[in-house]
Amino acid sequence: MTKLSDLGPPNAGTRRGNPPGGYPACHFYLCPRCGQSVDMRDLRQVIWHQRTEHERLDIDR
Repeated sequence: MTKLSDLGPPNAGTRRGNPPGGYPACHFYLCPRCGQSVDMRDLRQVIWHQRTEHERLDIDR
């Protein structure tokens, strides 16, 4: 299993448009391929889950 730290240092993205409400859930989506929750504020996670063939990430924070 690939660890999040194996993908390099955190890479925080910036949001375009209006920021979401004060709900933390607005920053997450479920990957349609593996079903893992993806934090859209971390581009490492977003890019990993855009790959056609990928496994779930081990979130090692």
